[in-house]
Amino acid sequence: MSESSPYRPSLATSLSARLLVLTVAFVMLAELLIYTPSIARFRKAYLEEHIAKAQLAALAVEAAPEMTVDADLERRLLSQAGAYGIILREPDRKVLMLSGDMPPDVDVVIDLGKGSFLTWIRDAFLALAQDENRVMRVMGVSPSDEAVMIETLMDETPMRQAMYGYSQRILQLSIVISLITAGLVYLSLQLLMVRPMGRITQSMVSFRANPEDASASLPLSERQDEIGVAQRELAVMQNDLRLALRQKTRLATLGAAVAKINHDLRNSLATAVLVSDRLADIDDPEVKRVTPRLYNAIDRAINLCSQTLIYAQEPRTRLNPTHFYLHELVAEVSSAMREAETGDGELTWEIDVAGTLDLEADREQLYRLLINLAQNAREAGATRLRLSASGQGRHVHVEMADNGPGLPDKARENLFKPFAGSARDGGTGLGLVIADDIMRAHGGALSLVETSDKGTTFRFELPAGHGVLSS
Repeated sequence: MSESSPYRPSLATSLSARLLVLTVAFVMLAELLIYTPSIARFRKAYLEEHIAKAQLAALAVEAAPEMTVDADLERRLLSQAGAYGIILREPDRKVLMLSGDMPPDVDVVIDLGKGSFLTWIRDAFLALAQDENRVMRVMGVSPSDEAVMIETLMDETPMRQAMYGYSQRILQLSIVISLITAGLVYLSLQLLMVRPMGRITQSMVSFRANPEDASASLPLSERQDEIGVAQRELAVMQNDLRLALRQKTRLATLGAAVAKINHDLRNSLATAVLVSDRLADIDDPEVKRVTPRLYNAIDRAINLCSQTLIYAQEPRTRLNPTHFYLHELVAEVSSAMREAETGDGELTWEIDVAGTLDLEADREQLYRLLINLAQNAREAGATRLRLSASGQGRHVHVEMADNGPGLPDKARENLFKPFAGSARDGGTGLGLVIADDIMRAHGGALSLVETSDKGTTFRFELPAGHGVLSS
């Protein structure tokens, strides 16, 4: 069903909206890939920070007289370090620096100096997945002395809450980045693709509604990308088609006028034939000398009117396929040509067609094709015509060669163009055009094999389903 305006998709189904959703999804996926190592690094940094706090608490104890602090200061130092207890491991001794109410069991032992990249990622997600508190024993090298190890006992819940907060901040940042990126991509798509494609689509719809309206022409784009190339090619194609349609319209009008003129002209020529018949009875040498020329002129005029009328009235060849043998058709064409020949220009036929070669095609149309080719050869001055055919697989190849003077350059350049491909004065150039139309209707092709001063050869082919070689 024809539509007067193009279908415009809704915002939810538009290309821009789809790209917007995909951009958000891709950015979130990229952020997830970035978040995975980031959360592991955050957990490790959190534990390293508490090792540093534990060292500061240990230094406070070492600075006290006799390395002893009262209970209140000890409690405050452990609270600042977020630990149950702090132990210093020196090369030659192990010292319990601070201790409070120690938990009964240690659930997790973490050595900051060990572990791979994947191990840290795994442990970070295991920590996030916990729903209960675990006591961690964390061991790390002292920031000030690599020979000293610091151990601290601490709860996992505060670290997990810090990890949740960090994840939330990452999520919020990812959403903002994805929306900003998607918005920029959406605007870019609108400016670079959607709007130009909308103009191209609107131009196509307007051209379909009124192909001859030049005001709806698509302007040439200066863009050098694919959209610009498509817009320029569409504009050129529309202009070419518009010119072709105008020419076709004029030719159609001209064809209708020619058909009417042909009708009246053929009636006038019929009257001329009757008068010529009466002239033939006059016993006058001069009249007898010019009468054959008059007959030939009238025959050419009738042939011109007939071919023009056929071409104008049959824009599309209709086929009535039947089964027949090719050699019988060729014999019929040869016989018809001999009957129509006069003493001058008689053709000698050489037929090389196997009697077992049969076709499934429109016999009358192929008869017209062969007659047209034979008449063209005779009118060009040929005295010998050779027709050969062979079956190759499921195709039949037919060649018709003459010994005429060959086709002039003008005829070769306009071989299958009506009213332009004639090789003689007064010709219409419709013979080969009609023959080519017949072959195209059969799904084949008519082609010029060669032409020179030694003759001209045409070939046509019937594809599978039209010709087979009987066994």
